[in-house]
Amino acid sequence: MADASRRGIWEMTAAMAMSGTIGWFVVMSGEPPVNVVFWRCLFGLPALLLICRLGGHLRLDAFNRRRLMLAIAGGVALVLNWLALFSAYPLASISVATIVYNVQPFLLVSLGVVFLGEKISRSKVFWLVVAFAGTVAMTMGGAQVGTVAGPSGYLLGILLSLTAAFCYALAALAARQLKGTPPQLIALVQVATGAVMLAPLADWTSLPSTPATWSMLATLGFVHTGLMYALLYSAIQRLPVALTGTLSFLYPVVAVLVDIFAFGHVLTATQAAGAAGILLAAIAATLNWAPPFLNTPRTKENRA
Repeated sequence: MADASRRGIWEMTAAMAMSGTIGWFVVMSGEPPVNVVFWRCLFGLPALLLICRLGGHLRLDAFNRRRLMLAIAGGVALVLNWLALFSAYPLASISVATIVYNVQPFLLVSLGVVFLGEKISRSKVFWLVVAFAGTVAMTMGGAQVGTVAGPSGYLLGILLSLTAAFCYALAALAARQLKGTPPQLIALVQVATGAVMLAPLADWTSLPSTPATWSMLATLGFVHTGLMYALLYSAIQRLPVALTGTLSFLYPVVAVLVDIFAFGHVLTATQAAGAAGILLAAIAATLNWAPPFLNTPRTKENRA
């Protein structure tokens, strides 16, 4: 395995582990989604600015007009993704919202095939199908548990999660079009876009009143935005779409574990089976395991 791919796998794994803890910080902050996303962008801005400065990425020649517009468009999609997902947490629970949200790798693969002309092997398709089946199983298991929002609120949470997934796929596709641009710089432009977008919508009359709330918002900015998105975009630019999508399934597994230990939401048998399928698919795709039945024997004509 090439050094770039190996580094990309480690970066993506670390980013997904961090992503799995976001729901806890969002819920425990007690802030409305618009405020959470605004402060996440505002705290993330100096963190990414420092990362870019230390890495020597603050260059005027990094963007032309087209690249800058792509980065800004990706920032808009990313902010809409956060708003939709954070709004889904109290409606469908962190576990269910996160699980449904993770249909986004399939949307990203589809966009990559349609717009970038990328190829995907049969074994990767197989493991993505296995992971999708695991995601469906976990979603059904979450539905069995139920939520305080009721059936209509639960359905709205599912729809918001799907909306977030689509917006994330658009943001990731924009990032792939910026190969050669430092990923830290892309993230910096995106959070700056989010801060400008949401500044007029944030509730300035009711600022967080406790140090605990401020610390959670600061962590979302410095750790879950500054550090995590630098790792994420670096990995996206190093890895093929299929592998990026498969590794993304580590995110819901971590989120479910956080939900169990932080809020006592114990997995049902269906959810546990789904989690096992997701983890198996992620490991198999990372190690390039090919199911034996996909190794089609060569015909006499092919051997000739």
